[in-house]
Amino acid sequence: MTTYGLLIFDGAEELDFVGPWEVFTASAMLRASGDTVLLLAEQHAPVRCSKGMRVLPDYTLGDHPELDVLLVPGGMGTRREVGNPAITSWISKTSATAAWTTSVCTGALLLHEAGPAKGRRVATHHAFEDELAARGDITVVRDARYVVDGNLVTSQGVSAGIDMALWLVGRLHGRDHARAVRRYIQYEPAPPYLADEPG
Repeated sequence: MTTYGLLIFDGAEELDFVGPWEVFTASAMLRASGDTVLLLAEQHAPVRCSKGMRVLPDYTLGDHPELDVLLVPGGMGTRREVGNPAITSWISKTSATAAWTTSVCTGALLLHEAGPAKGRRVATHHAFEDELAARGDITVVRDARYVVDGNLVTSQGVSAGIDMALWLVGRLHGRDHARAVRRYIQYEPAPPYLADEPG
């Protein structure tokens, strides 16, 4: 069984976590294996996302089960949360025990501040690449929808998180399974997502 934990916070970009949520929950449904996908926030209160969606977390940062996969979304809220030690210290602690640490868009900023992205190759939103690179001790890859560096997987902005999530379920449960998930959610981009390339 795989437990996915998706961090949410005020100002998080909706599709950054909802896209991977759809991939991970579709994967769990097709596998019928007891995989769980959880939304995690600093408090139990509703979170108001970047475009106004209000979302209720399943757990707080202090009461959730152990995670196999951590996902950190982006959005304008990252600029505030980068200075929030409750968030950054939790990311640091949680990523140390999770099998995979992932981010979408400017979630890479939080991974850099918390430590997991330091000294690593990452992707982020195209409008944030220079700013992230200027923080130092990080290599921003500018020409890939997502980047895999060990157990760290980061993606470009918004819809790129779907590609990254499909790659990850393919890595965890096999390429044929990832293709079944892609077909179920009817995700058929042109060009196709990178995880479907031969290799």
